[in-house]
Amino acid sequence: MFWWRSAAILAACALLALPVYPILGATAACLVYGIGATSVLWFHLFNLNRLARWMAEPAIDKLPESIGSWDAIFGGLYRMVRTQSKSQRLLSLTLDRFVAAGEAMPEGVVVLDENDRIEWCNPKAMQHLGLDRKKDLGQHIAYLVRQPTFQHYLAVQDYSHPVILRNLRDIDLTLSVQLVPFDTTRKMLLTRDITQLERVQTVHRDFVANVSHELRTPLTVVGGFIETLIDIPDMDAATRESQLRLMHDQTRRMGRLVEDLLTLSRLENGGELREDRVNAVALAHVLASEAEGLSQGKHKVSLQISSEAGLRGNYDELHSAFGNLVSNAVRYTPEGGELRIKWRQEGDIGVFAVEDTGIGVEPQHIPRLTERFYRVDRGRSRSTGGTGLGLAIVKHIAQRHQAKLEVKSVPGQGSCFCIRFPANRLLEPGELSSSNK
Repeated sequence: MFWWRSAAILAACALLALPVYPILGATAACLVYGIGATSVLWFHLFNLNRLARWMAEPAIDKLPESIGSWDAIFGGLYRMVRTQSKSQRLLSLTLDRFVAAGEAMPEGVVVLDENDRIEWCNPKAMQHLGLDRKKDLGQHIAYLVRQPTFQHYLAVQDYSHPVILRNLRDIDLTLSVQLVPFDTTRKMLLTRDITQLERVQTVHRDFVANVSHELRTPLTVVGGFIETLIDIPDMDAATRESQLRLMHDQTRRMGRLVEDLLTLSRLENGGELREDRVNAVALAHVLASEAEGLSQGKHKVSLQISSEAGLRGNYDELHSAFGNLVSNAVRYTPEGGELRIKWRQEGDIGVFAVEDTGIGVEPQHIPRLTERFYRVDRGRSRSTGGTGLGLAIVKHIAQRHQAKLEVKSVPGQGSCFCIRFPANRLLEPGELSSSNK
């Protein structure tokens, strides 16, 4: 179209020169044709120059305008640039979304080039591997992650499974790391924090081992006595009675362990909480009576009540939690010691506490007291009849009531275990009038 229009203009110039030839001669005719051809050439050169300047700095708002064929050319360029600009915006938006998604991922992502040099990483990868996105781009990943396990994984190039890295940068951190090739040259390094998962698995292994150990001992004792009774049918009455009594004690111990395991399992499954209106003062009196029964006169038991408020919660669970604290105080307080059972309010917080003058707990053990089967002194715990699950049960019951278990202890002087209930769990004395608990 462009060249046809130019040819048509040159043909028109020739037609204009034809009438001049008979009148003014060939020179004049050539002059007329030359002026027309020169004008056409200048017009094209002018627009070519404008196009060249625009190509040097292309911008859709600076695209020149013209007439004729050049108007069509500039119009086509305008539409093409606008379409390209729209495509670039869409691509840029898509890229921004992908980058934002990568930034927000809970796992670490590092993009590596064909030489395993870092091209990009997200914040989680920076946190996991100690990378600095400003300084470490272009660095070889092996220079920054120097654990031998990872170096071997990178060298072998078997990326079908992840590798586990522990204690990176001298902190308690366990990572699952896997390389994933995603085109002909690049790879993604994916990191996942599995520290908590490893702890759970460790707790699970310890739990199974502890349960097995706790049940094996009484089963061994009972089995041994049964074999003795079978082998010696004419055993004297006193010996038989002694062995039967020991078997009874061991079976009761296993029964308590099974009951505590079932209780803990029910609490951890998080079933619906049945809420009662609990008379906390009356429950404290019941606990004091139980403490005196457990103590059998070996300890001084006192009750200190400074609030008439009640509790909204499950009576049986609260009785179990408070009872565990009381029985622990009795077991770990030497004869002649003192136990104080307290119910009070601190502002809008309800506090149930059990204080004793017992053996106390070293500070390093306090954070782990609520772990299942954790014992400060295993031999002493078993001799006092504990299952090692009492405080784990107390912690779960407290959590189900939005309460918090707090422990304070001084070795050789005694301990204070208290459960702090939030304001929404407290009841005014008048709200307990129709409650039978």
